[in-house]
Amino acid sequence: MKINKDEVTVFIPTLNESPTIGGLVREFRELGYNHIFVMDGHSTDATVAIAEKEGAMVRIQAGKGKGDAMMEGFEMVETPYILLLDGDGTYAPADADLMLTPLFNGFDHVIGNRLIHAEEGAFSRLNLLGNYLLNHLFKFAHSRDLQDILSGYRAFKKTTIHQMHLTETGFEIETEVSVEAVRNNHRIKVVPVTYRKRPGTDTKLNPLHDGYKIAVTIYRLAKMNNPIFYFGIIGAIMAIIGFLTGIVVVVEWLNGITHLPLAVLTVLLIMVGVEIFMFGVLSDMILAYHREMMDEIQRINPEIPHRE
Repeated sequence: MKINKDEVTVFIPTLNESPTIGGLVREFRELGYNHIFVMDGHSTDATVAIAEKEGAMVRIQAGKGKGDAMMEGFEMVETPYILLLDGDGTYAPADADLMLTPLFNGFDHVIGNRLIHAEEGAFSRLNLLGNYLLNHLFKFAHSRDLQDILSGYRAFKKTTIHQMHLTETGFEIETEVSVEAVRNNHRIKVVPVTYRKRPGTDTKLNPLHDGYKIAVTIYRLAKMNNPIFYFGIIGAIMAIIGFLTGIVVVVEWLNGITHLPLAVLTVLLIMVGVEIFMFGVLSDMILAYHREMMDEIQRINPEIPHRE
């Protein structure tokens, strides 16, 4: 199906992007996208003035952080389709049609995979390693390979946004969006896009600090999406600690030394670890049953949104 660009809002969250925002808005307008919405996070440079001069609608977010900007902006968009990208010039407007075509063909959510066609120098070795590890952690925790969960180039139907329960206010928002898309069984398409070297603005991402926060988010959100993974890790850690203390107890006992308190602790740790793991198994069974019920309800009545 042909793209109707009048039904698309190009949504660009910004913070101090004056070197790139003007050219970005101008390129999209030249491509025929007239609904360009900039949500600015209190920039201290000329980002707002430049975006308005180029014809974008600009709003200043009430809160702080990229996630907050996205959540506020989603509520303001009125068109049925949204194309989201960062304002730092790393994503190419020329890929817009590639991103939007799957939506007009029935998909709910499109992710631009940066890792295939990245320009030389666009990623440091640390960033590439971090992306590789986080994508594999997501695949393991949420049973879905989305290839590039941290991509800032995405396209959505507005109806699918309304099905997501988003709460993350910082850079963890991309992870949460990916988790919510999987949890709601959205039809997701991943397409390769060009990722360009940052052309004049400093990165706002700290690879180690933010990478850690994203990893924690992937694990924390698995509680509702893959409980056997979430509770299984807790149970396994406790059981392993119990086995280690048990080894100490046995070795000391063979040497004629009895550690009764440590022996009791060993048994408790192993028992609690196994119980937590079993709780994860039961939770996973309940979740599977819930999903089957929602799928059956949707099959009977297709007007009901995808399972949540």
